[in-house]
Amino acid sequence: MSTFTTTDGTEIFYKDWGAGRPVVFSHGWPLNADAWDDQMHLVAANGFRAIAHDRRGHGRSGQPWHGNDMDTYADDLAELLNALDVQDATLVGHSTGGGEVARYIGRHGTARVAKAVLLGAVPPLMLKTEANPEGLPIDVFDGIRAGVATDRSQFYKDLSESFYGANRPGSNVSQGVRDAFWLWSMQVGFKGAFDCIKQFSETDFTEDLQRFDVPTLIVHGDDDQIVPLVAAAPKSAKLVKNSTLKIYPGAPHGLSAVGPYKDGFNADLLAFLNG
Repeated sequence: MSTFTTTDGTEIFYKDWGAGRPVVFSHGWPLNADAWDDQMHLVAANGFRAIAHDRRGHGRSGQPWHGNDMDTYADDLAELLNALDVQDATLVGHSTGGGEVARYIGRHGTARVAKAVLLGAVPPLMLKTEANPEGLPIDVFDGIRAGVATDRSQFYKDLSESFYGANRPGSNVSQGVRDAFWLWSMQVGFKGAFDCIKQFSETDFTEDLQRFDVPTLIVHGDDDQIVPLVAAAPKSAKLVKNSTLKIYPGAPHGLSAVGPYKDGFNADLLAFLNG
């Protein structure tokens, strides 16, 4: 396995496929780099270099007690890009990974970045506040914490339903897709999973988004039951200069793995990379 060790001693697993201009993928919670395999194969087969890592606490990376916070996630991504000497990259982030990409640009700038893609991403802010009335109330995230703490295996099985829209009439989401979600989720350490809930729900990425200065594709499904559209992509598009907003009718949170939505996203991703 390919790994590197961060400055605080955490081992980070990564995949590095193909050759060409790099495309670096950041995964959602509570998954790992495997959730991006379809898109990694797609871009590597089309002349790009595909890179994806398991966030600390997740998958095959180390499970430290400390550092399970958005700043450190972004710093880990920076250390990965430095270790592989990545230049002219397109950063692609899904859900929590979109927050990771935003915080990376907010903290480290775009010297190594040519483009960005935010897919079903948590920015600008998921939590409902006086300034963000469209967000979700804290009770929602307390419920996620309770689910992880009480019976995380069953919680992840249940979460896969809304994640992929399997609870919608006419859904053709396979049991295999849901089983894969459960398998990846069970690989995240308890501490990393629990700490990350606060990070993806309560982090305000407004200032990070205002620092974007590269072409950015923002994609969201209008039937996203995990990161509701109203508090996410349209607001991010207003904050990010030179952004393109694409809303997929009927698409769920995990649209990059589901039927025609996956096909549409893959086509849009390749077009954006080649544009």
